[in-house]
Amino acid sequence: MRIRILSLVSVLSMVAIGGFGPAGAATPRFYSDDPIAREPDPQDASVAAYNAQDMLYELTYNSFALSGRKPENVRAQNLNTIDEVPDSAWFTNRVGARPVSVDEIVRGPNLGEPPDPSHWVITREKISGSKVGVTAKDARGETWFLEFDPPYFPEAATSALVMNSKFWWGAGYNVVESYITTFDPKRMTIEPEARFMRPNGKRTPGTRRDIERLLERVARNPDGTYRAMAGRLIPGRIIGTFRYEGTRPDDPNDLVPHQHRRELRGMFLFGAWTNTADFKGANTMDTLLPTDDGRMVVKHYIQDLGSSFGTANDRYAHDLGWEHFIEMGTAMKRVGTFNLGLPRWATVKYEASGPSLGKLAGDDFDPRKWRTHVPNAATIEMRDDDAFWAARKIAGFTEEMVRAIVHTGEFSDPAAERALVDVMMKRREKILRAYLPAVNPIVTPKLENNRLSFENAAVAAGVASEPELYRASWFQFDNATGDTRPLSDTSSPTTTIDAPADLPTKAGTYVLVEISADSKEHQAWQQPIRTYFHAETDGWKLVGLERMPDGPRAPEAQLRAAEERLR
Repeated sequence: MRIRILSLVSVLSMVAIGGFGPAGAATPRFYSDDPIAREPDPQDASVAAYNAQDMLYELTYNSFALSGRKPENVRAQNLNTIDEVPDSAWFTNRVGARPVSVDEIVRGPNLGEPPDPSHWVITREKISGSKVGVTAKDARGETWFLEFDPPYFPEAATSALVMNSKFWWGAGYNVVESYITTFDPKRMTIEPEARFMRPNGKRTPGTRRDIERLLERVARNPDGTYRAMAGRLIPGRIIGTFRYEGTRPDDPNDLVPHQHRRELRGMFLFGAWTNTADFKGANTMDTLLPTDDGRMVVKHYIQDLGSSFGTANDRYAHDLGWEHFIEMGTAMKRVGTFNLGLPRWATVKYEASGPSLGKLAGDDFDPRKWRTHVPNAATIEMRDDDAFWAARKIAGFTEEMVRAIVHTGEFSDPAAERALVDVMMKRREKILRAYLPAVNPIVTPKLENNRLSFENAAVAAGVASEPELYRASWFQFDNATGDTRPLSDTSSPTTTIDAPADLPTKAGTYVLVEISADSKEHQAWQQPIRTYFHAETDGWKLVGLERMPDGPRAPEAQLRAAEERLR
């Protein structure tokens, strides 16, 4: 299998022509290049045109149509054969998948040079979002989006954007290059073509007074300059935003419904960790980029990550992450008690709190109760195996990494920096304890020298104790038919288990090993993961891993999703 959705399309195609055919026509379970490391983009997408969902419609639909939606319990459909998300136009595996140095995480998405603030040329006003900002060219003539801090909590908004870009980049997402910079109105000009909106709805040439009015609403440095966040223009041709449900119909490579992409489901955990709750289409961006062979492909970005770490646009956000914008049950409770029933966020302890920090809790944080601004189709579909995947990536962020990322926020108060690091580590710990032990946490299985070895991710992270016993059930596997032949069972109190004496080792052989653990504390560990190994000339290769089966609704739901795509 290349990606799980391809197998579903094959099933539907065979059904459409009248059956599955003779047994000899069965396709193999694994191919020579499994597991694939990158999701293919084989077709040219140059026909893709600008398409962006209306923000008011999205808010209304998500708040009401999705509020009572039940998850389909479908296994993510963009996985390779070892239950991992391959690199793609959506996602690149970084922290938790490969070694990432502190220097690399500090640089994050910032591959170019920072802006040259010695002179700014204003090219247009900011036309979306509530943050104060402008589009401008720096002294080198490069285009940047500038955003500023509100006067009542200087540093909070700009630092949140810069820090969060590095957290989300490290997790694997495509994000905007972001830098802390300086804006000096004395070293500024306005492009003659720049237009600003007037109260009568007309756009007329911008003036210095327009910029002065804008700067009256932001934090000013004692020397008359202004601290700003500079976001580099995203490369490629902008073609709108992406949605968290369905597919983009004008992108021939977009086959997997977005709500069944694991990296979009897993955004819930990265959002909970950084308290980034504003998951909406307007905070995403799709661009068309050329490939080396001349094709055009769509690349998907997330942007505007400033509503995080306890700040939201231009205000402190006590309620950020605690409840949806609209929760009828909560609203009725407040009405019934004449608003005397205080919401949870009104009574918690915010350890990271102050003029430059917003409001962020660590001790009172519960990741399973964390909420986005409005319900989100992809995060609704998140299962425990998706959350396990995301939690492993968060576990890959060491305290040294977190400290280094927070330092890039350039806080003037060292105490604020220390407080934010402490809270981020507390929230990390809560997430790992909630999600790593929730499923069978066995990872990185290897078969060498007639011994099976692996790691227990929950134990390695220090959030669970070793089980009493690990068990392995061994089968010979027929890759052409899917048939299995039992061999024997082995066990060990450690993460190394002997293979059975009759294990076939001839090159080309496939074996299936089901691995489980006996733990009184974690009953989910008794559900075995299924691992598949292929005997090659230089040893065994892991070619398959299944952590959680589909839920009872899955077959019907998967076929329906694939069928809709084929129409």
